[in-house]
Amino acid sequence: MKASDIAALLDEPACAHNKKEKSGCARPKPGASAGGCAFDGAQIALLPIADVAHIVHGPIACAGNSWDNRGTRSSGPTLYKIGMTTDLSEQDVIMGRGEKRLFHGIKQAIDRYNPAAVFVYNTCVPALIGDDVDAVCKAAAERWGVPVVPVDSAGFYGTKNLGNRIAGEAMFKHVIGTREPDPLPADAVPPGITVHSINLIGEYNIAGELWHIMPLFDELGIRVLCTLSGDARFHEVQTMHRAEVSMLVCAKAMINVARKIEERWGVPWFEGSFYGITDTSQALRDIARIIGDADLIARTEALIAREEARVRAELEVWRPRLEGKRVLLFTGGVKSWSVVSALQDLGMNVVASGTKKSTEEDKARILELMGDKAIMLKSEGARDLLNAVYELKADLLIAGGRNLYTALKARLPFLDINQEREFAYAGYEGMKELVRQLALTLESPVWEAVRRPAPWSAKAMVVAGPEMGDSPDAEDDEPAAPTVGDSSFDPLAAA
Repeated sequence: MKASDIAALLDEPACAHNKKEKSGCARPKPGASAGGCAFDGAQIALLPIADVAHIVHGPIACAGNSWDNRGTRSSGPTLYKIGMTTDLSEQDVIMGRGEKRLFHGIKQAIDRYNPAAVFVYNTCVPALIGDDVDAVCKAAAERWGVPVVPVDSAGFYGTKNLGNRIAGEAMFKHVIGTREPDPLPADAVPPGITVHSINLIGEYNIAGELWHIMPLFDELGIRVLCTLSGDARFHEVQTMHRAEVSMLVCAKAMINVARKIEERWGVPWFEGSFYGITDTSQALRDIARIIGDADLIARTEALIAREEARVRAELEVWRPRLEGKRVLLFTGGVKSWSVVSALQDLGMNVVASGTKKSTEEDKARILELMGDKAIMLKSEGARDLLNAVYELKADLLIAGGRNLYTALKARLPFLDINQEREFAYAGYEGMKELVRQLALTLESPVWEAVRRPAPWSAKAMVVAGPEMGDSPDAEDDEPAAPTVGDSSFDPLAAA
């Protein structure tokens, strides 16, 4: 990929930072790879396309633990779970065999799995030695009659967010607009309802979250042409240009795709979220409003009124157990503000939100939801995070999996909100699951147990009584273990 192409992706016109004097996404510092490289971002953005063979062209280390490396789920094919790599060695590099290995790798994938398409992810080593991946993919597609899409995503190009855009650029350049949608079966169209088509861009069906939303669309007569890329199929990506509106679900991960589809085919787009009752309802309203069908708008309002009444009634039993609890939300992107809305729906107090991977729009949303005094955490160090928990007297830490052991060592209730999570939190049904997991986390008996003095400690002996043989004024007495949220609780000392 040319430097000018990378600069164009970083200078995304639809991003708010381009309205400032200094435009463009932040460039990565040399050696910085926190949060993933460009290859990582490209692969996880496209990996949920379930009927495609995903080949990593590079050394074996780039493939890593590729089996189900994201919590995305498929309602059909599972080919996306199989990790494929050309496994380049030093001899391949020295002897210039990289392109030949890739060509034979594509043949093997087609012969063995008969995929709808093959995606080839270029990584650092072949990019450095100059393998012509585009030419190999073109030759393979002509030879076997299967679409072979090059994704030039060498890790040294930049960050994970840049990799998301590179993936979207590959879809726009090689896939979108190459096929027309299949006609709907006659029995699939409800009588008296006009069916409208939409795209969901940046929805990855983590833990099956998309399946909480689809019944709502089905009831409203809205056809999801494609989710880029949760539970998607290759032929669906090809038809994205025929949607009436695109919803950008995951912040700015693929904003370039939404913008370019609008520029070329006139499909309007907006950014929304399916986390929380309020945001889910607003997303449905925005879709109906942009489509402009009066009947659809009326039916959408009726569905929202019914679902909100049902879910709020079901959540009332949980509210007394969660209301007023103080939460520190340490994540990035769309979750830095969308989850705030979901927690506020429950009466919980979000004391701070992380903004490490958040855009200017994300930060503006946080200020809108939490007020001008909102605390935004930029540092991702464990000590800084625990200091914030202590100073803000948080009862719960909601963050990604990398912060799990930091929280556990500090004896803090922790809920995983990132892509490794096992539970779906999107939509009205997802809100019920989020409430359940919050309550289970906060009320788990393990926190009382780990904060209690060890049975062999002097404090435990004192509590048990003098008959145990220890004096109440033993020198090694320990103070009573406080609870999270108390001003005396120091998670740094606990860790």
